[in-house]
Amino acid sequence: MDEEITTAEISSAPAGDRLDARFRGFFDSITEYCYIISPEGRILDVNRAALDALGYRREELIGHPIASIYAPESRPAMEQVFTAWKRSGKVRNAELVVQTKDGRQRTVILNATAVRNADGSLRHSISVQHDITERKERERGELELERRLQQMQRLESLGVLAGGIAHDFNNILTGILGHAELAQSDLSYHSPVQESIAEIKKAALRAAELSSEMLAYAGKGRFETQDIVLKDLLESMLPMLKSCVSKSCTLHLETEQGLPLIHADPSQIRQIIMNLVINASEAMEERGGAVTLAVGATRIAEEGPAGSDDIVPIAHGDYLFVEVADQGEGMAPEVKTRIFEPFYTTKFTGRGLGLSAVLGIVRAHRGWLALRSKPGAGSVFRVFFPAASGDDPRPATGMPAASEWRGKGRVLLVDDEEMVRQISRKLLRHLGLDVLVAEDGETAVALYREHRAEIDLVLLDLTMPGMGGEAAHHELRKIDPEVRVVLASGYSESDVSSRFAGQGLTSCLQKPYTLAKLGDLLRGLLPAAGS
Repeated sequence: MDEEITTAEISSAPAGDRLDARFRGFFDSITEYCYIISPEGRILDVNRAALDALGYRREELIGHPIASIYAPESRPAMEQVFTAWKRSGKVRNAELVVQTKDGRQRTVILNATAVRNADGSLRHSISVQHDITERKERERGELELERRLQQMQRLESLGVLAGGIAHDFNNILTGILGHAELAQSDLSYHSPVQESIAEIKKAALRAAELSSEMLAYAGKGRFETQDIVLKDLLESMLPMLKSCVSKSCTLHLETEQGLPLIHADPSQIRQIIMNLVINASEAMEERGGAVTLAVGATRIAEEGPAGSDDIVPIAHGDYLFVEVADQGEGMAPEVKTRIFEPFYTTKFTGRGLGLSAVLGIVRAHRGWLALRSKPGAGSVFRVFFPAASGDDPRPATGMPAASEWRGKGRVLLVDDEEMVRQISRKLLRHLGLDVLVAEDGETAVALYREHRAEIDLVLLDLTMPGMGGEAAHHELRKIDPEVRVVLASGYSESDVSSRFAGQGLTSCLQKPYTLAKLGDLLRGLLPAAGS
């Protein structure tokens, strides 16, 4: 109906603006929403489909402005549509929002055509609305699902990148720390160079901490897990947290009694809480307000609660949660999608891994994070941890004490990085051991096959081109099911241990490692010199 309709062209047109009985049945049988509208924009008639959708009786609409059925935000657009209709006599595919009698909203596509008298004067228009509410909701749901999927894929990609950087970084730090320790051990205690070497070690260890944060973001951080009473942990942190928040802010703690335990690394949980509380305080630095820290328990019966921007998928089950809420400015959608990226910040002086490390820790604890935030309405972070089942998912990995142990035996050292091979060979010899060296997995397997009777231990790198550590370990066990293999990796010990569970791995060693740490590990695996 692109052309305007004249009453002369309608052979059986009704005498008035209201439809007569001959057309009423046809008019009311149409499933689209149909209206007859006067030149002044008032409703002259309306069909049954529109009345049912809007929840009105016919007499409640007849004589009222057509604009009254539109949602307030759509009325300016409706005025433009009405003006265009009066000018051109037709409207095509205008998307608007109508409002039902009880306040619900429906999205419609509007088409309208003018009906003129025989003399060309405007008599009324026929307006037809096609309801696309369900389609729009599906589209919004698909877009939201796509947004969350893209966000998770981006974070996952960044996690892989961070983990790879940390792995290579740890290889470099192994060389720096190892050479510094050997130099320190060869110098007199009173040498003036000792102080400089100590500073080198200090800087290298600080770099190792940054590497640990990158591994935490990748979900491959180091953990010393134990059963934790989350309520007690928060209460013990309260004095320190109060000293960290802005003077314009107050901190409130809300806890519940009788909560189950969680199995986690206390230091990592403290890092999460400290980071979220400080961020909440900084969000209110200018306007002031309250930071609320709460702990509670919940049962998740579906894939995340409605209305939250869930960052990590969650499995069904019992969870404890820590919630940090602020009364700050809130976050725009484009900020929310980026705050967990490494080094992203909205602060002029911001830097580091902050929330990205938080996300990594949550992932590694098989937890989940939900965020609610709108501009002007503050932010709420809620972190979920699985309630403890009594099973320890990761072995504890404590830091060894310094050791002066010296051993005997032969070690097959396998690493593709020349710098790591050089320093590791020196460290092993410093500990009194003979060393065979291989630069890749294939060479290591060949050397072990040839010198099997002489080799007491294999120190094997995990990530190598060609035959990597996992494949080499498998081949070595084919040759000798009792082979003792220590897997060295820039990834965390807990991550490597879980990856090789049930495969006969003797132990693992995280890079960068110190002379003392290497010595303490080997002391439990090889005989001491002179024994």
